[in-house]
Amino acid sequence: MQTAKQEVNKLLKTFPSDCTLEDIQYHLYVLQKIGRGLKDVEEGRVYTQSKLRRKWRNGSNFKRLNLTQIV
Repeated sequence: MQTAKQEVNKLLKTFPSDCTLEDIQYHLYVLQKIGRGLKDVEEGRVYTQSKLRRKWRNGSNFKRLNLTQIV
């Protein structure tokens, strides 16, 4: 497993020389979210599509539901 510094260095090598700080920040944010989502899947913290549909039909409070966990 790569360290955070190694991952950032690898990412920076893929950017053109005229990229902005915002470009880098955005890509780091996306990679972090993907990593968290994959970890959630590995640890079983997910909602199946059928469970989400039941919650939707029952009028559950979706503000408490982390929709990034949909599989």
